[in-house]
Amino acid sequence: MPSHTKSVRLKAAPLRSGDRIGVIAPASSFKRQEFEAGCEALRTLGYEPVFSDSIFDRDLYFAGSAERRCRELEQMFARDDVKGILCARGGYGANYLLPHLDIRKIAEHPKVFVGYSDLTTLMTWFYAAAGLVAFHGPMVAKDFARADGVDLSSWKAAVEGSGGWCLEFDSNSQVKALATGSAEGVLYGGCLSMLVASLGTPWEIQTEGTIFFIEDVGTKPYQIDRMLMHLELAGKFEGVRGIIFGEMLDCAPPLGQSYTLEQVMMRIIGGLNVPVVYGVPSGHVAGQNITLPMGVNVSLEANGSAVRVSALEPVTEWVG
Repeated sequence: MPSHTKSVRLKAAPLRSGDRIGVIAPASSFKRQEFEAGCEALRTLGYEPVFSDSIFDRDLYFAGSAERRCRELEQMFARDDVKGILCARGGYGANYLLPHLDIRKIAEHPKVFVGYSDLTTLMTWFYAAAGLVAFHGPMVAKDFARADGVDLSSWKAAVEGSGGWCLEFDSNSQVKALATGSAEGVLYGGCLSMLVASLGTPWEIQTEGTIFFIEDVGTKPYQIDRMLMHLELAGKFEGVRGIIFGEMLDCAPPLGQSYTLEQVMMRIIGGLNVPVVYGVPSGHVAGQNITLPMGVNVSLEANGSAVRVSALEPVTEWVG
């Protein structure tokens, strides 16, 4: 599997008002009412959502068969009239696609691809196998379906290329530095349980040289501990240059416990001597979902009063 030292990255052209956005469901099924609300939100932003009628198929808890979901994804990448691809939701099931997807077809048509949660499985592979930059951010039947569920500033900076992509958090925000310092590396990662699930497979995550982003939802602290230790024992923190944790929604210790989730995390990674940040709301979040460009070089600056993450290169690029 290619390392993250590759110099060539595949970047999509930025989205523009009026662009067609392909909506796909590579994993779980979804509620149609929420899907339609999310599509309407995309129209309000000036995009034209398009999707296959088969997206509403169901097979157990999946959005149809693996063959249907695989075909849908490849077709959306191949369609010249579709400029970006958004996932309806995560859930579970993207791993079924891995043995069947043709990465060459995807690499031949680089496009904005946005998702999180279970879609971590696809996005980390897209980058490791083809250098394709993808976006950890809002999904159609989730965040776009909620009023004020999308952080529009980071969305536009990431997928529309409206200025340099940068996140800044001060001491009044929920974001804080657990270990101070500065670092540069490739922004990479996603949902912790999906990252760990890749280990020992041909699609195993490649973390060396990265600013490693980790988030999850509804997971007990001891389970977070177990998965971080799994990454540690697998050598996946070796060569990591910085770590950013997400909001970690509903992952707090039970009432009455004296320890914090931050203490659990730092017991494992505190000796890495890299900057560590906690609380960046991307993925599973309670409020607005921030869009992260996965696969681009970024700088991370963390001190006692502020955190800054900024792209060191364009996130999208025109192809012509």
